[in-house]
Amino acid sequence: MRFALAQINPLVGDLQGNAERILMAAGEAQRDGADVLLTPELSLWGYPPRDLLLQPARIAAQAELLQWMSQKLDSDLIVLVGVALPTDDDRAPGLTNSIALVHRQGWRAVAHKQLLPSYDVFDERRYFRPGTGPNLLQLPNGQRLGLTICEDLWVDDTLQRERLAGPDPIEQLIPEQPDVVINLAASPFDADKPMLRQKLAATAARRLNCPVVYLNQVGGNDELVFDGGSFVISASGDPLLELPSCCDQISLWDSEANPANPDRSPDDPLDRLFRALVLGVRDYARKCGFQTALLGLSGGIDSALVAVIATAALGADQVSTLLMPSPWSSAGSIDDAVALAKRLGLKTTTLPIRPLMDGFNATLNPALGEDPNGVTAENLQSRIRGTLLMAVANQEGQLLLTTGNKSELAVGYCTLYGDMNGGLAVIGDLYKTSVFALCDWLDSPASRRCREDYSLPDHGELVGDAIRQKPPSAELRPDQKDSDSLPDYSALDALLKDLIQERRHGDDLLAAGHNPALVSRVEQLLKRAEFKRRQAAPLLKVSPQAFGSGWRLPIACG
Repeated sequence: MRFALAQINPLVGDLQGNAERILMAAGEAQRDGADVLLTPELSLWGYPPRDLLLQPARIAAQAELLQWMSQKLDSDLIVLVGVALPTDDDRAPGLTNSIALVHRQGWRAVAHKQLLPSYDVFDERRYFRPGTGPNLLQLPNGQRLGLTICEDLWVDDTLQRERLAGPDPIEQLIPEQPDVVINLAASPFDADKPMLRQKLAATAARRLNCPVVYLNQVGGNDELVFDGGSFVISASGDPLLELPSCCDQISLWDSEANPANPDRSPDDPLDRLFRALVLGVRDYARKCGFQTALLGLSGGIDSALVAVIATAALGADQVSTLLMPSPWSSAGSIDDAVALAKRLGLKTTTLPIRPLMDGFNATLNPALGEDPNGVTAENLQSRIRGTLLMAVANQEGQLLLTTGNKSELAVGYCTLYGDMNGGLAVIGDLYKTSVFALCDWLDSPASRRCREDYSLPDHGELVGDAIRQKPPSAELRPDQKDSDSLPDYSALDALLKDLIQERRHGDDLLAAGHNPALVSRVEQLLKRAEFKRRQAAPLLKVSPQAFGSGWRLPIACG
């Protein structure tokens, strides 16, 4: 039996457009001789649709679209489509996260998701009620397909940190003896996910003694990046097919053919991370209607990395940069920024901010009794730059990219209405140490294939040794260094990971070897900066725990 795996990139809420994407995939699957076309979880909606699911008009349109899709199919191809189906009563939540079978005779529901995640960025229990199993589909040719949806596969306590309370959909399928198990997923990226998904699928395959087909959504939707990476696992737990990461693709798998060694996706976690960030920027811009982007280029490593990602995502001719030197900007930083822009082929405009600083000083002096000084003066520089960036982006219709990293955002080492201004925080989920690691990789031979894929210069330095080696500095006062205000980034980031990702505190942190004074200081900084993070630009989530919709701490708390 031949399965077509449609690793597609839907637009959230675009039911008509997504239906057309699925039909295009159906046409390709039909030409390839497929019997069944698989599409991702909630493929008709795009994941996550969030409160679009609460709009009755969209729910009504869904049924009409499914019927329309069936009428467009002119073969015996069976299409499995991810849908949100209304229940038959008036109780809330009034939907199920489901799979619909669509063919030329019509459509019907064939499976309902049983395990509904409501942790981190997920809030499915707000919209859906759980289904019951087992979900088994017997086809006219006698083939028995076990159907699961995303979290339904995540039931191995030894492999995952938190197994949801509820049934074991894999256990339910054992007595049904399926020939193949299908998992339609919308699983966001983080660096450890690709390997974990395959391990979970392999465990399920061995439990059921049959192959497992895992099909994942691809594409960026707001803060989430879905990396695809779909695959087929044999009954013994070995990979039979692997689809690439971070790109659309339709691939055919014949369950009766002799297995072959699949082409493996890059195992380098930095390669996967870079591709995910590029996809996130590309799709955020495209799906929000932006053709071009703007960022401030300082000569520092953060803005350099954002510039490289933006160039890879949109093309050099679609990315503009502003250099906004102050009296404290070093000649080296200006030269480094210009050299980077030249390597990438980016347009630069220089706007010195000293006249604006002098104007603010003169205007504020009567109110303050003196010129602004200290942190106030430093923040003014950042806010002047933020205003210039917003003005240019506004005038030119550009997406403004912020350049702050996760370490800064965690401890509040950033300026509200200044360097935090923008429409997307590209590296807001990368610790400073990860920024350095990714830039070192980009300048190494290991990145050559990736650079070629994105039409970046494929030889020589990209970020540049001068940028990578200089001590981090905001250059807001003479001879300023980040180390004047912050601990060493290696120590800071290790502590932040324990605080943010592991949710450790108190004695646990001390037992892990963290300095007591550092723990006390950083805990307070993390808490005090929450009000800033609430007003930050959306960031691309690439870690297990990011700031954003999956981080829900109060601002005013004890």
